Amino acid sequence: MIDNHIIATIIVHLFIAIVQLMFWRKSTAQRFLSVGGSLLVLILAFKLFFKVYEGGILTMNAANWKAPFGIVFVADLFSSTLVLLTSIAGLAVSIFSCVGVGRQRILYGYFPIFHFLMMGLNGAFLTGDIFNLYVWFEVIIISSFVLMTLGGRKSQLEGAVKYMAMNILASTFFLTGIGILYGISGSLNMADLALRIPKIQNQALVEITATFFLIGFGIKSAIFPLYFWLPSSYHTPPSAVAATFGGLLTKVGIYALFRVFSLLFIPNHFTKELLIALAILTILTGAFGALIKTNIRRLFSYLIVCHIGFMIGGLGLYSKWALLGAIFYLIHDIMVKTNLFLIAGVVRQLRGTMDMNKLGGLYAQYPKISLLFALVLFSLVGIPPLSGFWPKIYLFRDAFQLEKYAFAGALIIGSFITLFVIAKMWAQVFWKDTPDPEIVEDKFADMIGYKKTMLILPVVILASASLYIGLNAEAIIHVADQIATQLLDTSPYINAVLGGQK
Repeated sequence: MIDNHIIATIIVHLFIAIVQLMFWRKSTAQRFLSVGGSLLVLILAFKLFFKVYEGGILTMNAANWKAPFGIVFVADLFSSTLVLLTSIAGLAVSIFSCVGVGRQRILYGYFPIFHFLMMGLNGAFLTGDIFNLYVWFEVIIISSFVLMTLGGRKSQLEGAVKYMAMNILASTFFLTGIGILYGISGSLNMADLALRIPKIQNQALVEITATFFLIGFGIKSAIFPLYFWLPSSYHTPPSAVAATFGGLLTKVGIYALFRVFSLLFIPNHFTKELLIALAILTILTGAFGALIKTNIRRLFSYLIVCHIGFMIGGLGLYSKWALLGAIFYLIHDIMVKTNLFLIAGVVRQLRGTMDMNKLGGLYAQYPKISLLFALVLFSLVGIPPLSGFWPKIYLFRDAFQLEKYAFAGALIIGSFITLFVIAKMWAQVFWKDTPDPEIVEDKFADMIGYKKTMLILPVVILASASLYIGLNAEAIIHVADQIATQLLDTSPYINAVLGGQK
């Protein structure tokens, strides 16, 4: 079904960014515009999600050029769910940024760039054209590079150089893959490619092309051994920026992997084994990396890497229940990881540092805030019945049924290490005695009520979303089940895009 409202979430972010450029020197106006615009995008994202959920896949042909010749946007349940999750996370970060980002950064264009980044994310999720996926990735990379370097501190520039270098490498592999793919198939439309690729005689060249995509998206989603840029760069920008990166940027790489390796390159035995091996190594290196970190944001960065392995493993197993588990984990992970970096920002306001060795006494001084943080940490660990618990059941189930015991072992090790490092963090940050009051820099206590609310409210919003995911797991499983079914049977997607042109 054709629906031109698919791109509303993209257009609104673009419009907000342009209007904010007109208020370049007025930080208060930019704050109001950002929160109001993000709220509007969230309403549109809910509308899009329920339209797709109830009515099926929607498409939009740019300038009425029909696929496969024109640019097409496609909203299936997978993409519309990710647009919705991105919008929830975007609203939370937007509210947090009103206080969590300094006025100078705002005057250098923080909010317009943030909305360009959100526009790029929604564009990447909704495009039905492989080259335009690359274009949206470039929008994301340029926006995120500017956000990472705003402020110009040495550590920021160092992290941004690593981030940019690896993303340029990823884009090179991605663009090379697109070039070969176009050369051998003559199309860039993903639905059309899904029909043409099986008919290509030189399947060895197709597999080489798939490897280019795997490397390109593997760098972006931070899988082993291409993840090292992530822990080196995510601890440097402000917490609002780190929350956007930690919650959303790696997930667009995961989305691209799931989309390409279910629609274009159906995994064969070798690809499945390779994905599972990469998942195991990603889980283990991420988990053991987190063990030795004392900076909260570095610890969370390694946990991002560890849990990326859970999702890649689900793709490697490539069964309905494993894909369901991986999609469920993706939904849970976006909410929790965004929230963890916001929490790290609040901890910095409470104590002036994120070094666990210098922290302590938060539960005694701020018991209500600590319990709120505990809910998020328990969700991350997967304490039943919270959101991190349910998807692991499905991943374990198929790991054992398909006799992938090494992956099951990595899941167990990754889960236990996550539990251990979070317990250690809780003991050091919340239960340990309060550090010497002379070295504590508590900016939060002196804030006016409005500013305190703007810092805590986003954490409450995302924690509520995590709680909903955990306590209403049946509804999330139903959505993830439908997404997994659509990933395994792509004919509805192809029919919606190409209609009678097959």
